[in-house]
Amino acid sequence: MELIINGLKQELDARTIQDVIEHFGLAGKPVVVEAGGVVLKTEQWADTEVHHRMPIELVHFVGGG
Repeated sequence: MELIINGLKQELDARTIQDVIEHFGLAGKPVVVEAGGVVLKTEQWADTEVHHRMPIELVHFVGGG
């Protein structure tokens, strides 16, 4: 399915936001997800279904100095 991840078209085999998070290797990391203009809580990821061309913003945090 074609999704718009951080402004870029991506072809992913995903049904839910949790699938998207796992695809990018972000499971268990501090991530903020906005899907369709709504910021989602972590508990909502598994129940939030994605649809064709859904805009999704993923923001993850990295440490450094």
